[in-house]
Amino acid sequence: MFLVKPERRRLLQVGATVAVIALGLASRAYPQFLPAALGKYPGDALWAMMIVFALGAIATRMRTWQLALTSLLICFAVECGQLVQAPWIVELRAHHLGHLVLGSTFGWADLIAYTAGVAVAAFIDKLALFKRR
Repeated sequence: MFLVKPERRRLLQVGATVAVIALGLASRAYPQFLPAALGKYPGDALWAMMIVFALGAIATRMRTWQLALTSLLICFAVECGQLVQAPWIVELRAHHLGHLVLGSTFGWADLIAYTAGVAVAAFIDKLALFKRR
């Protein structure tokens, strides 16, 4: 008898990714609907959630903790990449899409927002998106 590894529901992962992208764009377009004290951090947390869900759509058999750790490493790598200010990447970040994906300036608080976003997404993944056979 073969044991079948559990896997994610790919369509739900894609749907979650699209929903989080929409929420993230809305958080930047309409910041007046969020508490001012939170600043841009809800968008950062949603960006991290998007990484979890998008990676989960690709890596359907990865365990939730592995997905969360990999996503967090990606988020931290992108944030640390903001310390690089070479002209080519500064020019890339000057475009709207480049800024949304790569950010612009390093911030320690962003790492906390990413960690919170990954934690929430991992919790959602564990409860609803990762099925056991």
